[in-house]
Amino acid sequence: MALVKLELPPGVFNHGTDYESSGRWNKSNLIRWRDNSLRPVGGWVDRASALTNNSPRSSHAWVDNSYDPHYALGAYDQLIEVSAGGIVDDITPTGFTTGYNDAQENIAYGGKPFGTGAYGVTRPNDGLLLEATTWSLDNWGEYLVGCSNHDGKLYEWQLTGIAAQIANAPTQCKGLIVTEERFLFALGAGGNPRKVQWCDRESVTDWTPAATNEAGDFELQTSGELMLGLRMRGRTLLVTTQDAHVAAYAGPPTVYGFERVGTSCGAASRKCGVAVGEGAFWMSRENFFYFNGSVVQPLVCEVADYVFKDINRQQVSKVNAVHNGQFDEIWWFYPSEGSLENDSYVVYDYKQNTWAVGEISRTSGFDIGVLRTPVWFDADGNAYNHEIGHDLHGNVAFAESGPVNIGAGDNVMHVTQIIPDEQTQGEVTVKLKSRFYPNDTEREYGPFTMSAPTSVRVTGRQVRMRIEGENLKDWRAGVMRVDVTQGGKR
Repeated sequence: MALVKLELPPGVFNHGTDYESSGRWNKSNLIRWRDNSLRPVGGWVDRASALTNNSPRSSHAWVDNSYDPHYALGAYDQLIEVSAGGIVDDITPTGFTTGYNDAQENIAYGGKPFGTGAYGVTRPNDGLLLEATTWSLDNWGEYLVGCSNHDGKLYEWQLTGIAAQIANAPTQCKGLIVTEERFLFALGAGGNPRKVQWCDRESVTDWTPAATNEAGDFELQTSGELMLGLRMRGRTLLVTTQDAHVAAYAGPPTVYGFERVGTSCGAASRKCGVAVGEGAFWMSRENFFYFNGSVVQPLVCEVADYVFKDINRQQVSKVNAVHNGQFDEIWWFYPSEGSLENDSYVVYDYKQNTWAVGEISRTSGFDIGVLRTPVWFDADGNAYNHEIGHDLHGNVAFAESGPVNIGAGDNVMHVTQIIPDEQTQGEVTVKLKSRFYPNDTEREYGPFTMSAPTSVRVTGRQVRMRIEGENLKDWRAGVMRVDVTQGGKR
């Protein structure tokens, strides 16, 4: 008999076939790796209920000049502000044009090329979709500014009353971003999908360029449509559906200079990117990308095959990225195939360079800082304080490995014991799954509550391990070992 270490490197690897993940973790849910040990993510508690009538697709938190925190939520038909005392105000602007809670086929006049389809026959679904409505939200000092990609107007909320349209600002915009230099960028200004227009410095109502101000505009040389802007150290990153550009302040008379920094790296949605100290990260329709301050690079994503097969591509405009700075993580919430709402996630730990996947219903959120915990929102407009306690509300935290075999896998192995490695014995259960061939019927054994050692009886040429943690416990799992006897070749 021999002890075999099930020493798997941190992170999930899920590409191609099941056997390709040999010696790696292959599936996960609500777990992370810290200091090489497997553990659950933090739990969550209710913060507020039904803040919006429909799914909040955007959120933003800030403090006013009196140091009081606020946060705002944007749904397709509403703009909501929540004060430090938890008072909820509907600040939806007068005359606001509502959009769409779900992405849908564009069957309106002009939605397809002239002559498409036969007269009197339902038009074919050729993938031309109207996006689910999202808001760009930011703060101009202590005031909130926002733009819905379907309404197209720029609004400002000055801490009282309702939000009002910014005088003289362009219309038919797709989003906005406030730069480090205190310019307000309108993205897709005036209905031009490539145009960036900005106000005079410190004056959101002065948009007409003149010798006495720094207002201006620039049309990016791109075949794509502006999707999002991210504020970074000393520059502003602009990502289109095709490429990425950097806007750097140059002073009068040009005010801003623009440089393309990446190609074939277009954004999947208007909320799919975040900027952190290490750079900017976003999801495209087939990959993930990273801007390091100099050039855009594709991220080596070890779960890309899983994610982009799982995602509902018709609802990809709902993808929302959230930074979880306490743990150096970026979470992307997305709708899985067959789901209209975000019900799944993929998370990247940019310090450890590891990936994980799982299921959770969240549509938007913001990081710790303004409030004492990260706050995330679900499709019903409920708010949750995250990374607090260990209650996962009935969701199972687990990690499951790919197959492990002896040598080349041509010999049968008999597993007779598991020797656990956990912080507090009894907080983790283990299941073993065996096959004789990669496409053979899988046999499951367990769950086994760990003792030292734990007797089992499992036979196969390849064995997988699934670790599940007990709810309400801050468990840790390290390197499990199994006692194996080598059998014959059949």
